[in-house]
Amino acid sequence: MKDVDLATPGKIGALKTPNRIVMAPMTRSRAAPNGVPSEMAIEYYAQRASSALILTEGTAPSDNGIGYIRTPAIERPEQIAAWKKITAAVSAEDGRMFMQLLHVGRIGSSLNRYVDRPLVAPSAIKAAGQIFTSEGLKDLEEPVALSTAEIGGVIEEYATATRNALAAGFKGVELHAASGYLPMQFLSSNSNQRTDGYGGRVTNRIRFVLEALDAMIAAAGAASRVGIKIAPGMPFNDIHDVDPKETYTELVKAIAGKGLAYLHVMRTTIPDTFELLRPLYAGTFLVNGGFTKESGNAALQSGLADFIVYGNPFIANPDLPARFANNAPLAIADPSVFYSAGPEGYTDWPKLSAQPA
Repeated sequence: MKDVDLATPGKIGALKTPNRIVMAPMTRSRAAPNGVPSEMAIEYYAQRASSALILTEGTAPSDNGIGYIRTPAIERPEQIAAWKKITAAVSAEDGRMFMQLLHVGRIGSSLNRYVDRPLVAPSAIKAAGQIFTSEGLKDLEEPVALSTAEIGGVIEEYATATRNALAAGFKGVELHAASGYLPMQFLSSNSNQRTDGYGGRVTNRIRFVLEALDAMIAAAGAASRVGIKIAPGMPFNDIHDVDPKETYTELVKAIAGKGLAYLHVMRTTIPDTFELLRPLYAGTFLVNGGFTKESGNAALQSGLADFIVYGNPFIANPDLPARFANNAPLAIADPSVFYSAGPEGYTDWPKLSAQPA
């Protein structure tokens, strides 16, 4: 693929893309307390429509999937209506969006939730660490273990969320199976100590993810509208697996024939993660994790990836593809306003044409 670079048009599922630069899903904590995305998000996402694909911030498939402060969901009519405004604005700029579905599982605080229900997880094991709330940092709370019967209900929540996302104008959905959230909790040996068909050996631990994907595909009507994000060996949110290479090799083999829109892989602590999994997956392969323009082009040209996912650079550079194409300098994002409630550091980054002379 020596003739391919970041500016080369591509294809994700049935979508034709103008380049191979994907905007990463990034929590920005601007939603209302009831899980409704803010009006500011309309401008924020529309500003970044020149990317190959926008992956939204992690969005809860249900009320019970929320754990962080001011994060959105896609269950209630008012949430769906707000997302419709966002997808319409992005479509008006010739952009494409997939919604990332993020169920936090055991990672959350009741102070950040608008439902009076406990957090749920594969096993009743509290994660170490703290989470930001309106009252400052608080310890993570102990979850309730899902019963075997309840797991089916959670999987149906993913299916319903998929239908709601498509009704809101999204081109597809991504299952967030990384970063220590519910699907990764099922995958990982320290957070999944079940003794039923969803725990123990690796074929059981990957079962939740496979069933969630199948439910999402059925709801979407086509596998080409469904992607998945994984992060083998990522320790974030107190997650650990005794043999992540085995777990993710088996998972990728199991999903390889499903015809998904893509497999989105995060760079992790496992050396050569991309090199390990790329030969197992013949479909569209997205890589994510600290890429520059130069290293992104190298990954494409070597055949290691089909698309490169960029996170922080998109925060301060809404027109990142144009900046790369013009070899323009990149603005540097301010971490102090990554998760604040207002427009500062969110929608006030200028595009190249708006830069002072």
